[in-house]
Amino acid sequence: MSRSLPIYQRGKFRLKARKGRNYDIVWYDQSTGFNRSISTGSKDVRIASDQLDREYLKSEGRPTCPTCHRPWDGQTPTLALDAIVDYLLLSEGKAGLVSAKTRLAHVANFLQLRPETLCIEIDERWIETFRQWRLKQKYKGKSPSLSYIEGSIMQLAAAITATQPMPAKFKARQMASLSQSPEHRSDVKELAAMFDYALTYDIRDNLLRYLRAAVATWARPDAIYDIHSDNWRAKARVLQLNPANRPQTKKYRPVIPVAAQFALILDELVGNYISVNSIKHSWSKMGDEIGLPGGREAGEKLIRRSMATLARRELGEADWIQGRIMLGHVKSTTSDIYALPNPAQIGRALEVTESIIEDIEKLCPNAFQRTYSAQKFDFGEFKRAKTG
Repeated sequence: MSRSLPIYQRGKFRLKARKGRNYDIVWYDQSTGFNRSISTGSKDVRIASDQLDREYLKSEGRPTCPTCHRPWDGQTPTLALDAIVDYLLLSEGKAGLVSAKTRLAHVANFLQLRPETLCIEIDERWIETFRQWRLKQKYKGKSPSLSYIEGSIMQLAAAITATQPMPAKFKARQMASLSQSPEHRSDVKELAAMFDYALTYDIRDNLLRYLRAAVATWARPDAIYDIHSDNWRAKARVLQLNPANRPQTKKYRPVIPVAAQFALILDELVGNYISVNSIKHSWSKMGDEIGLPGGREAGEKLIRRSMATLARRELGEADWIQGRIMLGHVKSTTSDIYALPNPAQIGRALEVTESIIEDIEKLCPNAFQRTYSAQKFDFGEFKRAKTG
């Protein structure tokens, strides 16, 4: 009588179901001559399969020749799709995992056209075919930017290098040669229009919360979504933009002083500051209503660019180093943060931020207060004024 095929298997590891119990991982142990098993701790086959993958990765040494670093004869070449799964499993708990999943999802979609593709087959020619394919994948009638496509290629190279004996046989193009930085910047009046829209239409409050944090901190969107009461240092009046236990990446998240108007909001914060993972839908509707440019010109990062531009005019070049610290482009020290009364540190950037907020509140009085606007903002008049 033939044995039934396992639910899932990688190498010597097999997934085994037990009625009414969690799935087990079973394998033959050559050192003892007996079968061994461990529980996956889950009745969900997908979670159990991921756990089996982890066990496989821990046991798989991928032996290579110490001289030429090539795999020993007989080692099975790895499917590119398997390498992507392995890489994401190995990256669990690391900063940037969400971005890695997004970038590699596009590669995985392309690989579905030929699932049997091996890592060793992916070379410069294959990559160029992927580039051309991605350019044809339109979203809302627009092709992805060249730099966005190259981000997927860069992530694939990292996945292959991390999981295979040999590094990737291709390289991503330099981002600096592909990226065209958005030129649009919002003035105070346009920022005020954003707040007034949020006060009028943002029922769940998350767009309003995002605007407040973005103006007060100059932070990147991902850092704003991570704001939590645990990272607010009330006595020092500083906010730790990088959560505890999150490794810093090249996109450094600083510890920054917080404008008084926003500090009062953080004093009352318990838990997460924003309750959703994205405000893109609300942001898009707001952009259409108040007449923001389309595409990358006016994404969520617009506030960060606009605050930097407005503040630089006020700070002047001599004090712009403080603006760079706020942006995370210069790493500050704890002593820099606690020495706020000294204008030689970052106090001037804080003063300028509070001044910009005051200017916004002159046009939209409730921008940083909980009370909603009683008078509806005339977006039509605002857009007519913009177009002249």
